[in-house]
Amino acid sequence: MSQVERRLAELGLTVPEVAPPVAVYVPAVRSGDHVFTSGQLPMVAGKLRTTGKVGAEVTPEEAKELAQTCALNALAAVKSVIGDLDLVEQVVKVVGFVASAPDFTGQPGVVNGASELFGQAFGEAGVHARSAVGVTVLPLDAPVEVEVQVRLKPQA
Repeated sequence: MSQVERRLAELGLTVPEVAPPVAVYVPAVRSGDHVFTSGQLPMVAGKLRTTGKVGAEVTPEEAKELAQTCALNALAAVKSVIGDLDLVEQVVKVVGFVASAPDFTGQPGVVNGASELFGQAFGEAGVHARSAVGVTVLPLDAPVEVEVQVRLKPQA
C-alpha cells in the first residue's frame, strides 16, 4: 500500500477499483511525466451515488461529498496507469463541473471536496490550480464531475 493510500486509510477512505468508462474513452492517459484523467463521476461499485442538480435535488454539502468520491475515482484512474500513487510528484490541475440549479453559485465550495482530498492525500504536493464550473447537466444526470492532471516524479 502506498503512503498516499495509507493517509487516505487514516481518514477512513480507500482508493476504489477504476470506474469503467460509460462511453468511448479510457479513464486516464499518461503523456511523458503527466497523467490526465477523464472526467470522473461519483460512482460507487459501478453505480452513480445520486442524481440531480446542486441547489435543487442535491444539497451543497452532499455535492461536496460527491466531489470527494469523484476525486477518489480520479486517483483510481491515475493508479490504473502508473500502479503506485507514490509516483505522483504534484497534483497540477483539478477541473470540477457542478450540475447546478439556475440560481446556485456555490460551485467552488462543492469542488473543495476534491481539492481537500488531494491536500490530505498528498500534502503540499496536493496543492493545485483549479477550475470550478457550473453546468446545466452532466452525464447520467450526475451532480458533479472531476478531472485531474498530475505530474510524476522523475524516472517514474
